[in-house]
Amino acid sequence: MLADLKQFETKMEKTIETLEEDFNTIRAGRANPHVLDKIKVDYYGQPTALQQVGNISVPEARMILIQPWDSSIIKDIEKAINVSDIGITPNNDGKVIRLIFPELTEERRQDLSKDVKKKGEGAKVAIRNIRRDANDFYKKLHKNNDITEDDLRDVEDEIQKITDKFIESIDKKVEAKAKEILTV
Repeated sequence: MLADLKQFETKMEKTIETLEEDFNTIRAGRANPHVLDKIKVDYYGQPTALQQVGNISVPEARMILIQPWDSSIIKDIEKAINVSDIGITPNNDGKVIRLIFPELTEERRQDLSKDVKKKGEGAKVAIRNIRRDANDFYKKLHKNNDITEDDLRDVEDEIQKITDKFIESIDKKVEAKAKEILTV
């Protein structure tokens, strides 16, 4: 019975991982190479992850340097960055592309903080949906007389404890990311 619970806990862990990945793509005033994670470059007709077409480094706190292995795709990389929603205009000197992150305005910080909270709420909804699925799964087992009323109550309590643990984890991650964004 607890083995079945593990599948729901694994789904909840995946929700947390997805939230962390989303948070990594939100820029907080400092250069973070993860903001480029979702950018795909048209590389010989194939959409290819930016990390696979060049070297990405952070030489300064507010600059990302992209050095493509094949300098003929600099224009394609620039185009991919412009099309993405990171909001930074790339500068290139023919060999490398520089992304300079401007200081965030207070208003922009507030907007990003709201966005973080919205993503956190979305993750909580996903966790609660998984809890509902788990409860439904065990109620069906009870209905088919595969588990007793007491077992059902025990497993529902356990599901709630697991859910509470993940919700608390989301709250901490949201709070930490919001604090990071609002810190000047």
